[in-house]
Amino acid sequence: MPHQPNSILLFDGVCHMCHSAVQFVLRHNRGQDIFFASLQSDIAKQLLAAHGYAENRLQSVVFFDGNTLYTKSDAALQVGKKLGGGWRALSLLGLAIPRFLRDPVYLWIARNRYRWFGKSEHCFLPTSAMRARFLD
Repeated sequence: MPHQPNSILLFDGVCHMCHSAVQFVLRHNRGQDIFFASLQSDIAKQLLAAHGYAENRLQSVVFFDGNTLYTKSDAALQVGKKLGGGWRALSLLGLAIPRFLRDPVYLWIARNRYRWFGKSEHCFLPTSAMRARFLD
């Protein structure tokens, strides 16, 4: 695999809620240091395999920050720490809540995301302005 950015967010490419979340991160990541790939991409499969993470264990997002892989609520909150405005502070507060309380809420939302927000037949296609931040 060629040079890989330090921060990579893997998202469900057919999930409308995930598409909105990616667009939110694109708007609020002032350092523009978070890059993206859909979970359905070859890059995501290579990254997950390299970290010994089974694809079938995925719920909706995975965040790589350096050599650390974050999943579930940790992934969302670690991404939030890299955003501008009050999102960093809010994410730090969220991380103060024990994972055993955060993850069930995260998993409940992840299980219902298609029903609540819909599902696309195709992966999210970034605009030409966004394309540089996408790895697939």
